[in-house]
Amino acid sequence: MKFNSWNDARKDMENCLRAEFARHAELETSAKCNTVERDYYKRMLEGDMTEVELPRALAVLSAMLRKHYQAETVIIIDEYDTPIQQGYTNGYYKEVVGFIRNLFSGAFKDNANLAYGFLTGILRVAKESVFSGMNNLKVNSIMDDRYSEYFGFTKAEVIELLDYYGRGEKLSEVCEWYDGYRFGHQDVFNPWSVINYVDDSCYPKAFWQATGSNEIIGDILSAASPEVTENLRKLLQGEQLATYIDTDVIYPDPKKNTSSIYSFLLVAGYLKNTEIVPQNDGNFMCKVSIPNKEISFVYAKEVIARIGGSATESTATAIQQAIFEKDIRKLEKHIEDYLIQTISVYDSASEAFYQGLMIGLCAILNNRYSVRSNRESGLGRFDIQLKPLVSDLPGFIFELKATKNTGENLNKLAHTALEQISSKQYAAEMKADGVKEIISVGIAFCGKSVATTSDFSTFLRNPTVTCAL
Repeated sequence: MKFNSWNDARKDMENCLRAEFARHAELETSAKCNTVERDYYKRMLEGDMTEVELPRALAVLSAMLRKHYQAETVIIIDEYDTPIQQGYTNGYYKEVVGFIRNLFSGAFKDNANLAYGFLTGILRVAKESVFSGMNNLKVNSIMDDRYSEYFGFTKAEVIELLDYYGRGEKLSEVCEWYDGYRFGHQDVFNPWSVINYVDDSCYPKAFWQATGSNEIIGDILSAASPEVTENLRKLLQGEQLATYIDTDVIYPDPKKNTSSIYSFLLVAGYLKNTEIVPQNDGNFMCKVSIPNKEISFVYAKEVIARIGGSATESTATAIQQAIFEKDIRKLEKHIEDYLIQTISVYDSASEAFYQGLMIGLCAILNNRYSVRSNRESGLGRFDIQLKPLVSDLPGFIFELKATKNTGENLNKLAHTALEQISSKQYAAEMKADGVKEIISVGIAFCGKSVATTSDFSTFLRNPTVTCAL
């Protein structure tokens, strides 16, 4: 749940603590606890706690449990850093860090009633100020091998799960959508998504995006430099990026230090490491890439939403609608509108730029199409392929051309792209897979102008841009 103010966030944390106290009703009348502790317990349940008293909650509860059961307590906190992220995003970072520092100091620092504590979160706790003064923490990050197989489903576990439900033939699809995470040297699947995939009759979609607002990516993109935005586009195309990884990254860092962006995305689960080279400072040089199709979907959606706001997002939706309707005329118009809204003429330097842009637009179709780029098929490598996941949808092959010559005939260039699809037999892969209808589309770009052509009849849209439908 999202909280826009510190007051609302504090009330929510108080409710969570109250619920934990209520789980131990035996403590309210325990003769082994003193009157001060029982009074604190009663006032906690009644909601009669001051902001000064509330951070003592875990210390008091662990002391009462120790006395009542004559055994040291274990404190387990999952996603401890979620309130910190919301505080940073919504403007109450200092308040929430101060509260959690006091709460955790009572729970974990000099707590004689504690056997051990266990916390999970995105941030490496050793650097976060909520743990200042604590020197007995054992940190296991995404780069460490210890416990790595417990942070997701292993491939053997996924195979066992699919076989149990009689869907063993779906393994390759599950791997494509939900595999790819790496903890240390252990490859794991997203357990939440795999479970939902099986429960949803093995229909692939981006389940993980429903678990949060993906504000991490959005906040980073809002301050991203053109270089970072271009690198994110390259990642969407399936490329790898070599970067320095600092596992001590904390929330304010991405805006203060752009080199920490990739570190942040890695520890947050939006990137995976494909090659690790340890550095002398305890950090790493890594090659990183997008883990799977599910995360590619989230990337594409956030990139489109953040580049140009709601107007750009609506145009992107119109482009997708034109693809579904097989309306090449609308497709050209909306692509041109999108270019006008989002890019500078100086951005449009190469075919690779336009390809990254188109992949971002097409990637949102991931729940109905398998989006691939630069793959071998027939006698060459197509630019973009949309292979339908639903039998009654057509397949698409996009071939792109770009020129800096403003006097060049874009319609002719688009036809050259279309002819290349035919001569190189790029549709061979989808034909072999039984796709019944395949639409070939040639697209030519120059700055913010675009022309498209397909294997339909032609017509003239306006005096400056010619489109074939």
